[in-house]
Amino acid sequence: MELNSIKPADGAKHYKRRVGRGIGSGIGKTAGRGHKGQKSRAGGYHKVGFEGGQMPMQRRLPKRGFKSHLLKFNAEITLTALEQLGVDSVDLLTLKQAGLVGELAKVVKVIKTGEISKAVKLNGIGATAGAKAAIEAAGGSVA
Repeated sequence: MELNSIKPADGAKHYKRRVGRGIGSGIGKTAGRGHKGQKSRAGGYHKVGFEGGQMPMQRRLPKRGFKSHLLKFNAEITLTALEQLGVDSVDLLTLKQAGLVGELAKVVKVIKTGEISKAVKLNGIGATAGAKAAIEAAGGSVA
């Protein structure tokens, strides 16, 4: 093999389509743009969601609800996850190290999903009423 004999693989390169170069090319005259209208003109086009002057869909529909920007700081953990963790005292740092809550989490709450049989002491972590009752029934405490 010589440097002057190197060439791309067959089919790897192809010519750029040159539009508007006569009848024989198959894409002459209107160059694949159809007849008249905004989309056929040079430099003229619409913005995303434009419906030809009709009130766009995103403006016709009512605005509803919102998503709190504080949600990323809240996390929840189930009784099943607490059971599998296998630690007698649980705090925010323990949960972050175990990967059960995100690194951004500041407020964690235990929810009553699943069962718990081990005694677990919660420090600085909230719990729903049902979860608190289940934890205390298993011999744990919520501080």
